[in-house]
Amino acid sequence: MNPVDTTVSFTPGLTSAEPSAGSRTRAFWRCAALLLVLSLLFSALPAVAREPKAESLALQRTSDGLYLSARLEVAPSAAVEDALLRGVPLYFVWQAEVLRDRWYWSDKRVASAQRTLRLVYQPLTRRWRVSLSNNAEAGRGGAGLSYALHQNFDDLSDALAGVSRVLRWRIAEADALTAGGGQRVELAFRLDLSLLPRPFQIGMANQPEWLVDFRRRIEVPGAIEPDVPPAPVPEVSGVEASAELAR
Repeated sequence: MNPVDTTVSFTPGLTSAEPSAGSRTRAFWRCAALLLVLSLLFSALPAVAREPKAESLALQRTSDGLYLSARLEVAPSAAVEDALLRGVPLYFVWQAEVLRDRWYWSDKRVASAQRTLRLVYQPLTRRWRVSLSNNAEAGRGGAGLSYALHQNFDDLSDALAGVSRVLRWRIAEADALTAGGGQRVELAFRLDLSLLPRPFQIGMANQPEWLVDFRRRIEVPGAIEPDVPPAPVPEVSGVEASAELAR
């Protein structure tokens, strides 16, 4: 018996055809929508603040009160330095709250202290000026502050060193403290954007290069230390004021 010849033919199906113009357009708009959603999600995330480095932090409890000494290292971003060189004043705030532990209720605030330092560049003299204010409230923004002390510096690094340090700053009276432990200090140092001129406040909250924030919790010493004179403050080139600015 002769074998039967069988002819098999194959016609390529639609799976090998190229995508149509309509499908390519739909895929493009899907990708664009996905990218838009991702960008909105990332923009909604809170900006990360630039935290200064703590070089030293110390509390001293004496018969006269509670004193804080601190030195931070502040490195401004390019945007902040550019604003300074254009003559925009910046305001740095030190804030300390003394809290007492209470097991039956929220912790009690027994004392608080605040100081604001204004840093501005003076183009005519090409010098940096730091002004100290102990006002708790700014009133009409930075313009509402009254300043007690001023200090001039030759360069920005020295001016920032003057802003980011305190020496024997009394943050609580002696009668506000109790014997023993159970007390702490909530310390904060920040660049206060609310005191900037109005045009600069728009959109600053989500720009990390403008966010400078330092926070620490320090336990208050339980024992009273003997009063000792403060250590001398090292001289800084270009300073035209007493060392009281750092206190």
